[in-house]
Amino acid sequence: MPSETDTSIGQQETPPETVEPADGQTDTSDALEAIESAHEADGPDTELECNEGEPAKKRRTINWARVFAFIVLPVLALLLAVAAGYLKWQNGLDHRVGVARIESVAAAKDTTIALLSYKPDTVEKDLGAAEERLTGTFKDSYTQLTHDVVIPGAQQKHITAVATVPAVASVQATPNHAVVLLYVNQTTIIATDAPTDSVSIVRVTLDNVHGKWLVSEFDPI
Repeated sequence: MPSETDTSIGQQETPPETVEPADGQTDTSDALEAIESAHEADGPDTELECNEGEPAKKRRTINWARVFAFIVLPVLALLLAVAAGYLKWQNGLDHRVGVARIESVAAAKDTTIALLSYKPDTVEKDLGAAEERLTGTFKDSYTQLTHDVVIPGAQQKHITAVATVPAVASVQATPNHAVVLLYVNQTTIIATDAPTDSVSIVRVTLDNVHGKWLVSEFDPI
């Protein structure tokens, strides 16, 4: 008769056999968990890197401070230098024109008086000095007129002429050329006759020759 011990031992159940997965097969839930874990560990940057195949390139930034220092400032400095030079030149030109206007008016007045004033005893000397204030073809024509007509007539007829310029105005002036308008009174005395007055308006053109204003044209209007 078998004992209880043998009976209990005999009644022990055989543990269930563990079913091994076939070769090449994995549990579905374990595979999903592994994929999710890998995804969380890699993060979005890894996914982006895998999709694009290379890391994103860094964007180039412009250093505006260097651009301003090496390009803008030199250009501004050049423009300011050019503007300053032009203003200086313009101011110098305006000054020279102002001086030319004053000097040409004075020269036109003095020369007109010298051309139209003489005495019978000194006529040759007086008109000879006036010729030194002239230039160009006008000097040649005036010299011929005085030597052929004015000087002989003044000496023979004892003619005295006195010219005055009560009014004068600058018409045009540059550092080398000027035009002046003059109001001229001339008083002529022949021997012992009564004085004769004549009035005329003269347009005088002058050129600056070696720093001296000389009359190149003398046109009564």
